[in-house]
Amino acid sequence: MIIKSAEFITSALDVSTCPASDLPEFAIIGRSNVGKSSLLNLLVGRKALARVSGTPGHTQMINLFLINERWTLVDLPGYGYAEAAKKIRQTFQPMISGYVTQRPSLARVFVLIDSRHTPQAIDLEFVQWLMSESVPMALVFTKADKVTPTKVQTNIGLFQQRMSEWCTEPPRVFITSAVKGVGRGELLSFIGSALPER
Repeated sequence: MIIKSAEFITSALDVSTCPASDLPEFAIIGRSNVGKSSLLNLLVGRKALARVSGTPGHTQMINLFLINERWTLVDLPGYGYAEAAKKIRQTFQPMISGYVTQRPSLARVFVLIDSRHTPQAIDLEFVQWLMSESVPMALVFTKADKVTPTKVQTNIGLFQQRMSEWCTEPPRVFITSAVKGVGRGELLSFIGSALPER
């Protein structure tokens, strides 16, 4: 897929304030500081479509971007950042759960996981919850340039092993590096294959 256009649509406080749309939506979510904005910018080939912040927990709304006038890329608030204000954290959960379970145009949720680390309980719990809600999803292991390929594969294997305790059909897995551009083609091809024919 060639990205010809990418533009910010709006920020919404919850699913009820998201604009009505017939276009398929692909949402990105993960623990804060997992590289969501960097991946979003990588996908669209723009350096600053989404703000890249060194401060975890920066995204606090549902941000929607129109891509090629055919589909929408959605940047959801990060989950699980322990230092975020408790009141803000509490507003994240209804915002996230409301969007992923009630948005009719949602085609796929990409759950971003830091490939440098062994399985984190909060990631496993979030993935398990998505599956219990029958939310279509895929796993995206980020920051693959920060460790060796062997370490990345080991951590993915450990994550899948933990998932096998309650998951019989594991989701699609992607490996990415915003620094080196790894995984961009695979993700865009996957999204393209899910779009309705024109």
